[in-house]
Amino acid sequence: MKKTQATGSTRNEILEKALDLFSVNGYEATSMLQIADAVGIRKASLYSHFTSKQDILDNIINSVLTGYANHSMFSNANWDDPEYVKDKSHMDGEKASRIIQEQIQYILHDPHIAKGRKMLVIEQFRNSKIAHLQSKQNYENIMNYFIGMIHFLIRDNVLKEYDSLIMAAQLSSPITVWINLCDREPEREQEVMDLIHRHVLQFFEVYQKQSGL
Repeated sequence: MKKTQATGSTRNEILEKALDLFSVNGYEATSMLQIADAVGIRKASLYSHFTSKQDILDNIINSVLTGYANHSMFSNANWDDPEYVKDKSHMDGEKASRIIQEQIQYILHDPHIAKGRKMLVIEQFRNSKIAHLQSKQNYENIMNYFIGMIHFLIRDNVLKEYDSLIMAAQLSSPITVWINLCDREPEREQEVMDLIHRHVLQFFEVYQKQSGL
């Protein structure tokens, strides 16, 4: 049992240190020797746990994406599910802003999600699999979430009915830019939270239906 626990602990540490290196240097620029040195083991010992650097990357991607999928509203939301929307009826800008800000803070501060996102940014033009994951996680999931929100708010008679795809893009695109800003300059997080709040309120002012219409 002790040997199994030690083996599992070393394996997890390899993944942690590799993610640290991949999120700063990129996958291609990180060697197996650098990973081994970061863990404090011999390079040959890495192969007791993983068959290759690609195997390490695949395990990191799986673990990061699993964590993201389990906790992210962007990947979990179902705006057609009555249970999901039961507390969101007649949502106003203030409530929408709080929901969005809470999710942004989660993806900024969860260490695995934050490092994984940076790794995807670095490697997206060198690895087709990572490029696909980058598009899915940082574009498709976010757009689908906001398209679902817009459809729900139109059905709920909160927003006027326009092109929902363009409305979702108008709402989400500045937010993704601000997330990237926080990744580069984390000290500006409060500024970004204030911008998100003002942005969401103004979006609702522009598209909100007048009472009785």
